[in-house]
Amino acid sequence: MRKLVVAVVLSMSFAVAAAQDTPDSHVAVARAAAGQEYTALFNQLCPAAPAAPQAQGGQGGARGARGAGANAAAPQGQRRGAPDSSTWHAEPVKVFDNLYFVGMTEYSAWAVVTSQGIIVIDTIYDYSVEDEIVGGLRKLGFDPANIKYAIVSHAHTDHSGGARYLQDKFGTRIVLSAADWDLFESNTPEAARPKRDIVATEGYKLTLGDTTLTLHLTPGHTPGTISTIIPVRDQGRPHVVAEWGGTAFNFTPSAAAFQTYIDSAKRFSDIVTRAGVDVIISNHTNYDGSKTKLPALAARKAGDAHPYVVGNESVKRYLKVAEECATARLRAQN
Repeated sequence: MRKLVVAVVLSMSFAVAAAQDTPDSHVAVARAAAGQEYTALFNQLCPAAPAAPQAQGGQGGARGARGAGANAAAPQGQRRGAPDSSTWHAEPVKVFDNLYFVGMTEYSAWAVVTSQGIIVIDTIYDYSVEDEIVGGLRKLGFDPANIKYAIVSHAHTDHSGGARYLQDKFGTRIVLSAADWDLFESNTPEAARPKRDIVATEGYKLTLGDTTLTLHLTPGHTPGTISTIIPVRDQGRPHVVAEWGGTAFNFTPSAAAFQTYIDSAKRFSDIVTRAGVDVIISNHTNYDGSKTKLPALAARKAGDAHPYVVGNESVKRYLKVAEECATARLRAQN
């Protein structure tokens, strides 16, 4: 019944947006799509009065670093004035049979465990990678030396800062898009970034043991943001996860930049439809509800629904929020 109500509200909102095509009409669609599940995403991307975007996470994660108490003047990827771990440490959590949360309170990293090793998605900061990813995997009973690959969704330091450590320490293969390898190399000192390694292309298949991840290029947040499709299991039952690789509008505002973001959100929505995705995750714990879903897993009893399994329509609503908020910003530019 609730899904039917949401569908009706969205349908009415789409009609209003199509008829008016104003910033406010697209904000209304985004608000309807957000429902109760994605209010943090809506509040980040879609203020009631669309205005020029402000930097977040951005060229080096300046806002994200300040939020964690780090020295915002530190060059991207470099350790300088690392904040006390009490301000960012989070315990690792088993989320699915083969997917684990190994991130910080605000910034997520995910570990996909396969029959032949581990794939990490996002490497968080250089000051937290050893504690959260390496230490987290050990707490979960895994050997971090088996981290074979690290997919960096985009070259901002809150998600890429630990890549060099993993490459040097364990020989981990680092995966970015060509555009974000270029971004990495243009704004990060050589000593703080990994050596250029695997270049992901659209539809890139990363197979390790019994698991294949599919990488899609979704430019917008950065020129080469990667969004990833991940097959998982919950007590043996299959599900499909999507990670939307870059969220905030921290780019220089222009009609072309917003249109690129909109096109990526639409295309990825088509991809998650075809793939039957029923789980959405983010590299920020606010956007996907991880701050409530991770504790809910600890309280989950036999027979309870999985808090991350939301269904395909809900995943598409998440992407609709991103698309419509970007469209509102685009219309506000005109």
